[in-house]
Amino acid sequence: MRKINAWLFVSLDGVTEAPEKWVSGDDEMFAAQEADYAASDALLLGRRTYEVFAASWPQRGSEVANADWMNNTHKYVASTTLESPEWNNTTVIEGDVAEALTRLKQEEGKNISVNGSATLVRSLLRDKLLDELRLFVHPIVLGSGERLFDGAGDQVALKLADSQPFSNGVISLTYQPADDVDQQRDE
Repeated sequence: MRKINAWLFVSLDGVTEAPEKWVSGDDEMFAAQEADYAASDALLLGRRTYEVFAASWPQRGSEVANADWMNNTHKYVASTTLESPEWNNTTVIEGDVAEALTRLKQEEGKNISVNGSATLVRSLLRDKLLDELRLFVHPIVLGSGERLFDGAGDQVALKLADSQPFSNGVISLTYQPADDVDQQRDE
């Protein structure tokens, strides 16, 4: 069964908005992201993230890291308002997103990667569809902006599955639903 794995850039105070303005990347961190992409054959996005990506990635050539993967991989967009996606290999998920993703997870293939899309990530957690949440925590306090967890919603128990510090001060924290981690330990 396929897994849905999300990763987001996040500040120390939980902001995920506009990472292009504050992310401090390095080769080591980007190599970790490339490994995540290599384990995936689909990209799942919310509408706002899709629109940002669709406005920039198609213009990037093969010389840009991950451009070929982003442009050639099948993209699924969870949206009730996006009608005519123009970025190649894009499917808009219509109707019940949780039901559609449950079916998609049962299909043959590699993992489904979620990049950004904080609102979508919150709904995936709520619907128990997210298998892994990877946060690239950056050593910066932004003070304002959309936060990953905005105080709305139910409590979701997560357990740390992996952590990795990078030389630029960023720490990758990988979480899984607590019941999934307990099940893996029992096996």
